[in-house]
This record gives sequence, C-alpha cells and structure tokens, in this order.
Amino acid sequence: MKIWYDACTGKHVRYGVAIAKRLRKLNYKVVLTTRKHPDTLPLAKLLGEKFIVVGKYNPVSKFSRLEESFKRQLSFFKMFKDNLPDVAISHRSVELCRTAFGLGIPNIATHDTPHAEAVNKPTMPLIDFLVVSKAIPKHHVANYGIKKIFQFDGVDEVAWIKDFKPTTKYRYDSPLIVVRQFEVMAAYAEGKTDPMEEIAKKLTSLGKVIFLSRYDKSPKKNLIVPKRFIDSVSLVAQADLVVGAGGTITREAALQGTPTLIVPLTDEKLYVNDYLSRKGFPLFTVRISEVLEYAKKLLGRKQDVKHLLTSLEDPVDVIEKIIREEIIGR
Repeated sequence: MKIWYDACTGKHVRYGVAIAKRLRKLNYKVVLTTRKHPDTLPLAKLLGEKFIVVGKYNPVSKFSRLEESFKRQLSFFKMFKDNLPDVAISHRSVELCRTAFGLGIPNIATHDTPHAEAVNKPTMPLIDFLVVSKAIPKHHVANYGIKKIFQFDGVDEVAWIKDFKPTTKYRYDSPLIVVRQFEVMAAYAEGKTDPMEEIAKKLTSLGKVIFLSRYDKSPKKNLIVPKRFIDSVSLVAQADLVVGAGGTITREAALQGTPTLIVPLTDEKLYVNDYLSRKGFPLFTVRISEVLEYAKKLLGRKQDVKHLLTSLEDPVDVIEKIIREEIIGR
C-alpha cells in the first residue's frame, strides 16, 4: 500500500514524519511531499527525512498564493497520474485535497483551526475522513459534508511530543524566555497588528529573550534573533517561559511542562489551547497588559506533565485505525 502525505508547514513536517514512522512499521510505502517554506526543508533535514519538494510558499498576495497552489496541483497530477497512491493524508493541504478528490484517492485529514476559513472552505468538503480533537465542538465541522468524522481525546501535537527527547542543546543564559512572532502572512491575520516584538523587548528585564521571527531575521536590539533555522521543540523544552499567539509552539511547550503565555491576537476562540489548560498543562491566556505580571509569576516554574501527556490520545492511532478498518477493510 502506498501512502502520500503532503506537508505545507513545519508543523505538518513533524506530523507527517510521525505518521510515516508508524505506517512504515506496517510495511506501507510512504511518499512525503512538501513545499519551499522557511520551516519545512530545514526541519525535514533535522529529522532525517527525505521530502519531495513541490512548489513554494509565496504569501505576498492572494494572486501569488493562488498561482502557487495551481502549480502544485498540476505537479501532483503529473507525479501521480500513472501511479496513484492508495491513501492521501494531510493537515488540510489545499493541493493534496483537490488532487486526491480529482483522482479518486481516499483522503484523510487532520484539523485544529476552525478560524482558518481560507484553508477550510476549499478542503473540508473534499475530505473523506477527518481526524479532529474533541476540544473542537463538532458543529464547527459537521456542515462541510465530510463522510466520516473521528474525534480523539488529545491534540495534534501529541503525535510528535509524546516520545520526544530534545535533540539539540542550546547554550543560552538563564532564565531563558522564548517569544514567537505572530503568523502575519496567514490569511486569517490580514489586517491584524503584531505586538510580539514589543512584548519580547519588555521581557528582557526578566532574562534572555529569544525572538523567533518568521521571516525577518535582522538583528533587534536586546533580543536574540536566530539567523538560521532552530529546533523550536528542543528550544522550548529548555526554556523557562514561552510566549506566543496560541499557535503550535505554545502547545509544544506546554506539553513539555514549560510555562506558556498565550496572547490572543484574533477574535477567534482557540479551543485546543483552552482544552489543554483545563487538563492541567501550564498554558495561560492573558491580555497584552498582563504579560509582564504573569511572566514574573511563572518564569522558571516548570511542571512535570508526563502523567498528563500519557493520558492524551495520539491522533496517529486514529489514522492507522482508519486505514485498517475504513479503507483496507471496506
């Protein structure tokens, strides 16, 4: 059986590798594809996985996004037209979903961002099997016409954090604070301002601050701005505090017991973050004006969350079950 996984971002690369490792144990062939993106290729190299590079991320405008999407779809069509995969899997890759639907390939997708309409609208109606956290109310996904929805008691990041051991030791002074820039190029961020750099500068009064910029790697006064790719999962495991807008890195940190502050920069509810907070992980949602106050209280107060992590369900188990029972066994 041949499985195709397409990764559009760094998160997808980690997810795809976790899925590929599991499915290879079942003697399935896994084809991994990705696109040129600031995080994808360096992370794939770090993880020792070979991805086929198809297209690039070009968020300069709606026109550039659409053009690159069309190019990727055509490339996938040419790649697979004479040798179709048996199953296609992604974290709602627009190009994979459109290609799989057009070629009749069973399509499994994961999902954790109900607010990402620019991705959800062109993908969700084309998905055969959706794997989604119980944290997300079912009504958010029930109206897309998806054939089958599988909810699991966990979050996506469990797939690669549950057995994770930091691979890189970073030699920064402590206390160490990591601040992640808001994804300003995302469609859902249009018209939003990003206060993260200013927040990072204020936090320098408490310790060394690493500012993980997404695109601009130029030096910033009093901040450590890595010029090259950095293994952020290993970094947040070693940090004394992490601050972000609520994306993947905040959950990766909290799942490893690092105190984490979320500063919401959109009006959308981040269900998976609230879910982890209720479970007891050190994840705290605060206003911009409260960041310094909470940082002083939480800095360095790491928690042993192994027992909490092991209680969460791994979505890769669900994906494996879908392939075995819904696709092979039908």
